Amino acid sequence: MIGVELRKLLRRPRTWIVIALIDALPTLVAVLLAITDLAPRPGTGPAFLSAVLTNGVLFPAAALAIVLPLFLPVSVAVVAGDSVAGEAQAGTLRYLIARPAGRTRLLVAKLVAVLVFVALAVVVVTVTAYFVGTSLFGSEPLGGSVLSVSGTPLTPREAVLRTLLAMGYVAFSMLGVAAVALFLSTVTDSPLAAAMGALAFLVASSLLLTLDASGALQPYLPTRYWLAFVDLFRQPIRWRDIVRGIGLQSVYVAVLLAAAWANFTTKDIKS
Repeated sequence: MIGVELRKLLRRPRTWIVIALIDALPTLVAVLLAITDLAPRPGTGPAFLSAVLTNGVLFPAAALAIVLPLFLPVSVAVVAGDSVAGEAQAGTLRYLIARPAGRTRLLVAKLVAVLVFVALAVVVVTVTAYFVGTSLFGSEPLGGSVLSVSGTPLTPREAVLRTLLAMGYVAFSMLGVAAVALFLSTVTDSPLAAAMGALAFLVASSLLLTLDASGALQPYLPTRYWLAFVDLFRQPIRWRDIVRGIGLQSVYVAVLLAAAWANFTTKDIKS
């Protein structure tokens, strides 16, 4: 069943169109930076953009910072929200759960397909950004090192390793979005309602992060530590917020996936 869901995901034009749209934004930003030769001042704009003009090796991290706040979570919410609700809307869910595989295996297969989509999106954005960044901005800074966010040099090997860690962290952060949308997808028969519900949850989280009155809630909001991967590019790495982000996302994922399983396995399927 997992194989069926993966083939369905990879054969859908929508999958590749969404990934291409996500990928287009950082590519456009890179082209504009190359044409204008102007980047935001340090401390303003998306992370790393102020440094990419001198070294394109950092552009993959900048690309992740560009797509992470909005475009990547929107796409994950749409795909995850459609996973179960889409089958219900199309009238095929009843036939799928009638198979010997059962509801649990179907839900696991849907989850795996969403995870593969997240991994594909992150890998495509990062790889494309590397080639675009190094082509437009070069990859050999003075001294043969990459400057960290702290201003200290990183060897090319360290830069690649930390970029891989950032990819893993961003992908894991999106699991919380996937879990919210998947849970809502088991509650409603409308893919749009599931996706919009997940996005409303994330928008509310982002807004609460800007309010001083919600200070007590902020450490527990799902979007609180999304950009903590920037700390991977400090020297030395600051692990505190990264570990907190992984722990927080783990709680959200565990609770929401358990709720999705409990609801889906006991739900009266009528379509």
